[in-house]
Amino acid sequence: MNKPSKIRHIATLERVSPTWRARVEQALDYWLPEAQTHPARLHQAMRYSALSGGKRLRPILVFATGQALGATPALLDGPACAVECIHAYSLIHDDLPAMDDDELRRGQPTCHKAFDEATAILAGDALQTLAFHILAHDPAGVQNSRARLRMVEVLALAAGSRGMAGGQAIDLAATGQQLDVAQLEDMHIHKTGALIRASVQLGALAASPVDEELLQRLDHYGKCIGLAFQIRDDILDVEGETEALGKARGSDQRQAKATYPALLGMREARETADRLVEDALESLEGLDQSADVLRGIAEYCIGRNH
Repeated sequence: MNKPSKIRHIATLERVSPTWRARVEQALDYWLPEAQTHPARLHQAMRYSALSGGKRLRPILVFATGQALGATPALLDGPACAVECIHAYSLIHDDLPAMDDDELRRGQPTCHKAFDEATAILAGDALQTLAFHILAHDPAGVQNSRARLRMVEVLALAAGSRGMAGGQAIDLAATGQQLDVAQLEDMHIHKTGALIRASVQLGALAASPVDEELLQRLDHYGKCIGLAFQIRDDILDVEGETEALGKARGSDQRQAKATYPALLGMREARETADRLVEDALESLEGLDQSADVLRGIAEYCIGRNH
């Protein structure tokens, strides 16, 4: 990818991202129960975690993919909100003492620190189920019932034992173990990559009907950027700053977690991420400038500092 094109793609991403973040946060505010709705403490914990900011990468992927295929923003609000609910739930549970035992998330106390452990568990559970309620009931969503059901299936598989939850289980079992590259990739395809791939698929399915061959190419794009995103996360855990990261630096090393820099070294880890991004960009060949945000996201994955 030549430098002018890369700059243009990143600029396009930076131009539209604030609008899309605002859209998904408005949708989250709409779908989340009010803070004082009974049981109030649970709803406050849900809102605390889901509305605490963050990159909103997954919702932006929904919008970017849908835009590339001609879907209107109104068709994408619900899927974007649903995938962010799943992501917020996963962060709450990942931070728990029984999991990664983190005290800081997005620059503020984790949910179990701000509330308590039991409330955090329930908030995560409730956010997960809310995601599927949104996909099923969003009145502005895609009206093709087959496409809507397929969106529910995609998100359920990505969040479950064959996706994100399974990846977390693999991660916990691997702590302190020596993994090879194939095992590490398998873990991250599940833990981080599954929800990123689902975000791309949800955006495409909202533009129903979509060509199956194109859907497969977009899925490959999602797989590649999901791995590249995780490699960059691993690198930032080593060399990033806590203030920029919004969480404690060096937590992977302290917990003896398997990471790409630990296994490959920093230089090869960066080169692997670069190759994945090039592969992702090749998957978008044939799509016009409406897919430039997707290209910008791929390039952002390996250039970000948080």
